[in-house]
Amino acid sequence: VNRWRRLDAWPPKQARQTRLYFQPKGTLSFTPPTGTGNLFDEYLSDPARPVPYTAEILPGWSKDYMAEDQRFASRRPDVLVYQTEPLEKDLTLAGPLEAELWVSTTGTDADWVVKLIDVNPGKLPGFTKADAKAGKRNRGGQQTLIRGEPFRGRFRDSFSSPKPFKPGEVTKVRFFINDVFHTFKRGHRLMIQVQSSWFPFIDRNPQSFVPNIFQAREEDFVRATHRLYHSQANPSFIHLNILPAADD
Repeated sequence: VNRWRRLDAWPPKQARQTRLYFQPKGTLSFTPPTGTGNLFDEYLSDPARPVPYTAEILPGWSKDYMAEDQRFASRRPDVLVYQTEPLEKDLTLAGPLEAELWVSTTGTDADWVVKLIDVNPGKLPGFTKADAKAGKRNRGGQQTLIRGEPFRGRFRDSFSSPKPFKPGEVTKVRFFINDVFHTFKRGHRLMIQVQSSWFPFIDRNPQSFVPNIFQAREEDFVRATHRLYHSQANPSFIHLNILPAADD
């Protein structure tokens, strides 16, 4: 909304804590999943083909990656994409975020990257053919990165005592994401992308458990299939703080 707000506490006292649940068919909902059985989405993570942090090809570090269009990532088979329906009214998030994921892997180690994204409507008002001829960019459908946070799964229980995953075992991974104060406008969608690499912003996980990743050998780097579960028994979700509008 591009305006300043003055608050007497952070997170705002009036913010409501809620959960945004991952659902089948790439959807997000504020209601828990009701499906029973072994419901999940999966992807093959290959350290030799990591997900890049930017679509730009540069000799140095990207200056725009923190608010970059993430459509380049959402098209990849090793990125899971979930989104809400178009919002019927503005939605303001204010405060910390926390991911609680039920996951499994065929490997013995894995990273989990969660990205919060604001998706523009497919057609934005005011963009004309003359704008297109002038070389202006139509931002309809743009997926703007709002927050992104990686977590090294070996530290899911303790930062001082890392431990491997047991292949195929469903495990809870929980971690905080940086605070946010952002309004998703009416007609936009809230999107979450989940992936296991963010290169070279985050160093590659070999996906086989080794005492020190910085000393991993070439043969330690293996492909692994990762699963994210979204069933009644294993509901993956994001903790949010929603700031009510004045008329709510």
